[in-house]
Amino acid sequence: MRKFAQRLTHTIAYKVVPKHVFAIVETLERQHPRSLGWGQSFWRLALANTTSNLMVPLAGLIDTAFLGHLSDIRHLNGVAMATVIFNVIYWSFNFFRMGTTGPTAQAVGRADELQVWLIVIRNALLAIGVGAVVVLLRAPIAAAGFALLQTGPAVKTAAMDFYNGRILGAPAVLVNYVLLGWLLGRAQCRQVLLLAVVGNCSNILLDYWFIRRLALDSYGAGLATALSQYIMLAVALGMLITQPVPWHLWSQLKSQLWQLSALKALFGLNRDIMIRTFALVMAMSLFTNLSAGMGDTILGVNTLLIQIVLMAAYFMDGIALAVESYAGNFYGQRATADLAWLLVLGTLASVALGVAIALALLIWPIPFFGLLTSHNVLLSQIPTYGIWLLPVLSFGGIAFTLDGYFLGLSAGRTLRNSTLIATFVGFLPLAMIASQLNVPHLLWLALTGLMVTRSVTLTRQILPTLHLQT
Repeated sequence: MRKFAQRLTHTIAYKVVPKHVFAIVETLERQHPRSLGWGQSFWRLALANTTSNLMVPLAGLIDTAFLGHLSDIRHLNGVAMATVIFNVIYWSFNFFRMGTTGPTAQAVGRADELQVWLIVIRNALLAIGVGAVVVLLRAPIAAAGFALLQTGPAVKTAAMDFYNGRILGAPAVLVNYVLLGWLLGRAQCRQVLLLAVVGNCSNILLDYWFIRRLALDSYGAGLATALSQYIMLAVALGMLITQPVPWHLWSQLKSQLWQLSALKALFGLNRDIMIRTFALVMAMSLFTNLSAGMGDTILGVNTLLIQIVLMAAYFMDGIALAVESYAGNFYGQRATADLAWLLVLGTLASVALGVAIALALLIWPIPFFGLLTSHNVLLSQIPTYGIWLLPVLSFGGIAFTLDGYFLGLSAGRTLRNSTLIATFVGFLPLAMIASQLNVPHLLWLALTGLMVTRSVTLTRQILPTLHLQT
């Protein structure tokens, strides 16, 4: 059965992937013969990651559904605007997760148990400190953020309510990033899935209690998200107690925890990932902000469609996380043939998933979006702009897979440069023209340009990582 599955995978892949990609793979296999015996465990990890990631957008969709069915649309739009600020904050600090998975996977590939524990302890302590600073600076962060957003007084009030509730969860969010990244680097998919289920199910239950039962509306949605992060953190710490640091490593851990060379490498990688993520978040945030400048209807429609993009991104990110874990492990082993096949399988799966989601929503738009809102003025515009989901998610699948690959290799500089080019060349010029002309379709074209540019620039950097001459 395994041989049949492998032959079937190869057959499908040869029909879809460009021939020069397989020339690379075949060259590597002649130099370093390997099997795809890791394929089954890779798909298990990808499935577990995708399932756990699904809980995150599901919780966001539940937020949207609860608020979208309230009589006043300002709660839905207010949370959308406040989420822009949280995207900037949390996605910018997502290097705590991204900068943990790759190095952990590489340490696992080298069988370096000391480094595995040093990475999680060092990063978790830094995350606690940064999270505490975010909470202490919540007032000036809010002032700066809302000063840049285009919104009316009613929507701003709802946005502030959501912000004040959610910001209290910052320390838990950042530490959870580290713990999830560490578990992913160790390919512990069951633990990742359990944490996602606990955190996001508690978010849904608290949403219901705070919004429906206590009528806290936007503030309730924010508070529910914050409390669910602390519940998730408590469960994660319980997991660590069951697999404590081996006693023989404690003395080395104490002496090397704040080693200068390790800190320099950590901050260098995290700096590049932070710049990359910040540029990407600013592009997505600008998309929402420019949507607001086109009127409440366009803002509402784009908010619903962006929820789908985010949901699909979490699906595809499940595959990208598996690629990241295995890329780091293979890189630690110097298994270049496996790295090449990992790229082929990951890209095929991610693109196919993105296309399937887009096509499903293009064919049956109203039944799904009708669950998120009862406002007919929004539902009537969904088919007009929903067509953009297809190119955005198609190229997004390629970009997500390559993100995971280069994160696994700890190639922060490559990711940084690619995203800066994509933001300032592929997205920003078209987005500003769209805003000036007040044309929503041009705004979606700009978002497509962001994904295309990321895909192209990252693809050009693959060959050097496989040690081949172009």
